[in-house]
Amino acid sequence: MQTDTLIIGGGLSGLSLAARLAAEGHDFLLAEARDRLGGRILTERLDAASFDLGPAWFWPGQPRIAALIEQLNLSRFEQFSNGELTYEDEQRQVLRGRGHASMEGSWRLHGGLAALIDALAQGIPAERIHMATPVKALARSGGHITASTRDGTQIRARRVVLALPPRVAAGLSFLPDLPGEARTAMQGIATWMAGQAKALAVYDRPFWREAGLSGDAMSRVGPMVEIHDASPAEGGPYALFGFIGIPPLARSDAQLLRQQVRAQLGGLFGPAAAAPLQLFLKDWAFDPFTATDQDQQPLYAHPRYGLPRALSRLWDGRLILAGTEVARQFGGYLEGALEAGELAHLHLNAVES
Repeated sequence: MQTDTLIIGGGLSGLSLAARLAAEGHDFLLAEARDRLGGRILTERLDAASFDLGPAWFWPGQPRIAALIEQLNLSRFEQFSNGELTYEDEQRQVLRGRGHASMEGSWRLHGGLAALIDALAQGIPAERIHMATPVKALARSGGHITASTRDGTQIRARRVVLALPPRVAAGLSFLPDLPGEARTAMQGIATWMAGQAKALAVYDRPFWREAGLSGDAMSRVGPMVEIHDASPAEGGPYALFGFIGIPPLARSDAQLLRQQVRAQLGGLFGPAAAAPLQLFLKDWAFDPFTATDQDQQPLYAHPRYGLPRALSRLWDGRLILAGTEVARQFGGYLEGALEAGELAHLHLNAVES
């Protein structure tokens, strides 16, 4: 196969760039390693409801995602935060009280964030997207770069965009090899959300709301450290989700983790919480297309992101990084993925000129 621009990665950054190129009539292909689009955006559906197991929120003051949602005729709703907060101390004493819910004022998307991915994909010709196509090697020769996939397929392109976490991109084989400072820079950029795991419990009624609780909880014991209401804007089924706070190696037994999550929910919100209709778990630390061994420790603070100088002109500007981690202003966020796609588009135009 041959194309002008090859985008590796079909998450929000890669898809937003592909949609721009499609609208402009450019020649491109998008290779996605998974059998689905969205990358770290993962939405599970049950009955008429959608539940996000990757990122779930965006915020006022993030102009790109607001404009894109309007452009795609999607709709948003505010995170539920009415009611008392719940706190569990080290002695498993459960306390209730008023306070500021940590995600109050944030926005969620009707239909989950998969609605955004689906709408973007509809604007891209199907023949341009190749799913279940993990790229393992890139080789530069003259004015072209040849990408080799795991099944032996070769894609020849003039420019390649790595819409991937830099650490994942560093796992590819490069010929000629990248400069040492470039590899060091790529491996030193922590993958946002890679150490995270999320549990999401679905119920037929929002019993916590009925009891005057917001669903927000903080806990000093059990696997989940932070819990929020994850219900749709209207109707059911309803849900609570929690961030798993124990280290990845301590949560590798999924069956045990499920038991611990149910028990913790029951302790925080009562017996009904311990018996969900369905319990979804997603451990991003063990997803090879998201995390590396360096990402086994979860992040407790937002890293400083942006594109290091060592990564700014790889292969004479024909190899471009575009994951959310290289966005300067909103790195790590959904807005950062769009920012990175926007910057990649500018770089492509600069190479063309």
